[in-house]
Amino acid sequence: MTLDLTCRELVEFASDYLEQALPARERVRCEQHLVLCTGCARYLDQMRAVVRLAGTLAAEDELGEAGRERLLAALDAWRSRRR
Repeated sequence: MTLDLTCRELVEFASDYLEQALPARERVRCEQHLVLCTGCARYLDQMRAVVRLAGTLAAEDELGEAGRERLLAALDAWRSRRR
């Protein structure tokens, strides 16, 4: 079976897909691609983690060193759990 949607196209749609802002046809194409492409499924899992973690940061003009360290530590922990 060939993929109707390329990995590059999925990456371009990622934000709209996660925000459920895609038209139904494009959403179905993304979901079909994700069933067959573990790399893109992993990419979207990472995007979800970043969005979730970013939502826990204080709203500031700059992330700051402490915030940057917390974000990197959380991403490292997430990656370790995925292995």
